[in-house]
Amino acid sequence: MQANLQEFLLNKGYSKVKLHLTKTNHFEIKATINGKKGLFILDTGASNSCVGFEAIETFKLKAEDSIIKAAGAGATDMDTKMSKRNKIKIGKWTNNKVVLVLFNLTHVNTALKNHNSKPVDGIIGADILKKGKAVIDYEKKYLYLKL
Repeated sequence: MQANLQEFLLNKGYSKVKLHLTKTNHFEIKATINGKKGLFILDTGASNSCVGFEAIETFKLKAEDSIIKAAGAGATDMDTKMSKRNKIKIGKWTNNKVVLVLFNLTHVNTALKNHNSKPVDGIIGADILKKGKAVIDYEKKYLYLKL
């Protein structure tokens, strides 16, 4: 008998996290950073996970200057800061050494609000997905991360 994807991954030590598809066709995911819950867009095309400047205090981030310029979602050359050694938890998966890029998320949230979607605290990008050996089940709307 052939095991389905869920059984296969759970047997391989993965945890399962529900994804929510927004009206803008993005997947939203709940995650906890440094003990505080937030709402994020799952973006496989974002090289780094990011948090908006306005959420620095919420997530107890230590912002450091960064020479990186952010680009994406119709905005380019944006100033950023960086925050190292953050604890992130997505479902049962955790990592204590996540580097987050901090930048102005206003343009992202304005676009979301214009489509009657909730604003987000940030973006979960490919860096975290790689650390978690992520598998995305687009049909059933689940993210699997290796524990």
